[in-house]
Amino acid sequence: MRKQILTIFVALCFSAIVVAQQPQGGGEHEQLPSHVQRLNHVPVNQEILKVKLPHPKEVQLPNGLTLMVLEQHKLPTISVTLWIKSGALSDPKDMPGLASFAADLLRDGTSKRSGTQIAAELDEIGANFGANAGFGSNLTSITASGLSESADKLMDLMSDIVLNPSFPTDEIERYVRREKTSLIQQRTNPAYLARERFNQAVYGNYPAAILAPTTESLQKIKPDVLKEFHQAHYVPNNAIMGIAGDITVDQATALVKKYFGQWKGHSVPNPPSTSVAAVGPARIFLVDRPGSVQSNILAGGLSLRRSDSDNIPLEVANRVLGGGSAARLFMNLREEKGYTYGAYSRVSSNIYPGTFAANTEVRNPVTDGSLHELMYEFKRLRDQKVPQAELDDAKRSLVSSFALSLENPAAVIARWMDVKYYGLPADYWDRYSDEVAKVNADTVQKMAQKYIDLDHLQIVVVGDAKDVREAVSKYGTVQVFDAEGKPVEAKAAAGASSGK
Repeated sequence: MRKQILTIFVALCFSAIVVAQQPQGGGEHEQLPSHVQRLNHVPVNQEILKVKLPHPKEVQLPNGLTLMVLEQHKLPTISVTLWIKSGALSDPKDMPGLASFAADLLRDGTSKRSGTQIAAELDEIGANFGANAGFGSNLTSITASGLSESADKLMDLMSDIVLNPSFPTDEIERYVRREKTSLIQQRTNPAYLARERFNQAVYGNYPAAILAPTTESLQKIKPDVLKEFHQAHYVPNNAIMGIAGDITVDQATALVKKYFGQWKGHSVPNPPSTSVAAVGPARIFLVDRPGSVQSNILAGGLSLRRSDSDNIPLEVANRVLGGGSAARLFMNLREEKGYTYGAYSRVSSNIYPGTFAANTEVRNPVTDGSLHELMYEFKRLRDQKVPQAELDDAKRSLVSSFALSLENPAAVIARWMDVKYYGLPADYWDRYSDEVAKVNADTVQKMAQKYIDLDHLQIVVVGDAKDVREAVSKYGTVQVFDAEGKPVEAKAAAGASSGK
């Protein structure tokens, strides 16, 4: 008993020490280290950087469906991923969210099974099913996974859900009520408000500017509208299927032919445009969120398409800038300045140009300082070559993350599906590690100068205008919006900043 009490006491003391060492929101900067020493190494065995990605077997079905199968027999499980090459970018202009509605409602009933029956049968075999058509993408992703011994039943259920959805009226009504509540909740989320304003600034009238459905589009959901979209886009010649896990190529092919072989193909609507207009001059947007004690900062601009040759060098540049907790933004704004719990940057790419953006959440009093440091790190990456040791760390970290992701067969098959969907070179992942290794300091600087375009930088700050508007105004003319996304008149915004 005494040993148990002593053990608990020691554990509590250790926990108290750990908590005391965490940065506190209201702490003084002097309590934090003024300089962070970079040890110039990543604790990873060099052998892990010699990555060889297993290849799937590709099969083309007579109806046009592309099948990719990756055998991996370590565990008695399989995962199935089906990509419909139509998504949010294919939404009608007057009904944003239609692709998402169709995906979300797939499993709520078919011509053979009710939603309750589908759920019960999935539970019976311990399987999972999901479908998603995220905004900003033109893919509808449908996934299913379970034990390999239940592969036949899993494919039976998946094919019924994908090919025969009935979109029951009662399920639609419940869905609409839930989504209306979600729309209201989104308006209270500062991260969402920042992304919304940033995407609208960067993409203008392009569909990628849309992040959520509207109340009006929700009201238009009817079974016939969903069935029309489904029939137009859910066709085998507009799809890629990947199967990974404890299954042979012959077994997988036989199952797909059995359950998806009668899926009939036909021509699909023209794909959406991938052309995005150039971003205008640098601007600053302030989304007024009265009562907020933090500022959510998001700054960046357009990047590149997934098929562009700059992708890998830009990944390396991003890893240096803000791609992790050892990157510059985190080390500066958190470790050295104590402004935030985290500061990061991210590169996205798609069939259209994605974005390169940095973000952080900080206390109102340090909004000015955080913007200053953010701009400093942007300029430093543009103006100065990255030291070799720091660059080596970033490249090792990037390849190590890639290597670790290969433990998941579903992630591996998804990478090869990327190659097919985006039209990447067939040996793209075979050369990935070597291409990362080739990136030098000159290339990183070129990427920064090309994609961190300060003359067209779009800065969004979500916070209490009366507290942060003066600080934000130091970086340019501010356009103010309310939490509903509506512009606030300059006169009213000026009055708010002066406390009138």
